[in-house]
Amino acid sequence: MTTGAPTSSYSARPRRSGPRRYLPLGLAVWIVLEIWLLTVVAGAAGGFTLFALLVAGVVLGAVVIKRAGRRAFQNLNEALQQGGAPSARRGGNGLMMLGGLLLMIPGVISDVVGLLLLLPPVQQAVSRYAGRTVDRRLREAGSGTFGDAFQQVRIHRPDGKVVQGEVIRDEPDAPDEQRPPLTR
Repeated sequence: MTTGAPTSSYSARPRRSGPRRYLPLGLAVWIVLEIWLLTVVAGAAGGFTLFALLVAGVVLGAVVIKRAGRRAFQNLNEALQQGGAPSARRGGNGLMMLGGLLLMIPGVISDVVGLLLLLPPVQQAVSRYAGRTVDRRLREAGSGTFGDAFQQVRIHRPDGKVVQGEVIRDEPDAPDEQRPPLTR
């Protein structure tokens, strides 16, 4: 629904941040490097050895992801039984899952990064860096928590104006007995 305010025919495209601008280029360079390194390894060690390494990476990655997921689920169950929230010190499970995923992706660079993410000192360093980065970004945004960051929804019009709104249903409210149950 519009307010009848004229909109301009010129819609300025918002500028992308640095990392978002160069992400496609970085992804393309990474893929080319992976393919080149796979051909180098295949030339040096042989095609069968390369195939065995790729299969071993997929199997090892699947085992790591399964183990980290099981550990995260156990931590969640323990926390719920004790009546508290899951402990934040077990953030390494997510990094272990990422390391397992990188092991499953065929390539030498992704395997090396995946293996590095399985080392506890590297996990701790990455967790500290990510925590500091998130805290700094939230402070810069002027909100204290994730809940504050996502508290208000806004509609951005093409002319740059922000219109705050709410959802209004056209159907009349039915008594609770007549409403269909909410399902997922």
